[in-house]
Amino acid sequence: MSNKMPLHKIRLGVNIDHVATVRNARGGVEPDPLRAALLAQEAGADGITAHLREDRRHIKDEDIARLMAHINIPLNFEMAATDEMLAIAISHKPASACIVPEKRQELTTEGGLDIIGGYDHLKPYIVALQEAGISVSLFIDADVRQIKASKEIGADKVELHTGAYVDALGEKRVNQLERLRSGAAYCASLDLEVHAGHGLNYQTVEAVAEIPEFCEFNIGHFLIGEAIFVGLDQAIAEMRRLMDKGRAAI
Repeated sequence: MSNKMPLHKIRLGVNIDHVATVRNARGGVEPDPLRAALLAQEAGADGITAHLREDRRHIKDEDIARLMAHINIPLNFEMAATDEMLAIAISHKPASACIVPEKRQELTTEGGLDIIGGYDHLKPYIVALQEAGISVSLFIDADVRQIKASKEIGADKVELHTGAYVDALGEKRVNQLERLRSGAAYCASLDLEVHAGHGLNYQTVEAVAEIPEFCEFNIGHFLIGEAIFVGLDQAIAEMRRLMDKGRAAI
């Protein structure tokens, strides 16, 4: 009989932002992000992630309202630390809010928050969200200093930026994976729940799933792109299979 302790199954949050990107390219109502969220829910997603950017380049205010009204799994509301976004979050009360850095000129989120440099700015937003009953996550790089600052500032959890790992090749990817491994272990040592996200795909997710401290992956762009070819349900099923395979290998 094995003495190995059973590990928790990794939750999969499906980000539907880029369904809205396609919709907005024509300025109409199709494809509908809510329909994508409901399909993801049926396919076994554990949560839905949506980033309401200040410039509304993909998800719009009415999308958040409809998601809150119709999905039966938690909504992870990605937001910049601004008064406007705080008011929207408190109005809708999603299960969680992930505070992310945001630049108007970027195509996608380019790196993690600077918790150390932005401590005084971020702290009131974290407190206000938590007082509204919203769990707060901070999107950061796998840097010991930023992880420690996230714990000190009072975050409930962090999401480690996996983009550098996904983009790297060869030995550089191995090094980035080790950085994620060390970061996740340090989070656990601080009793800080740790998630992962940004750029994960079929080729990269399994190795990250082998890191036991990760509780949740938030994946969007790849799944929405793959859904064009195989359907969202099959894309999610394959991602779940690879996540579970990685976790079982521990």
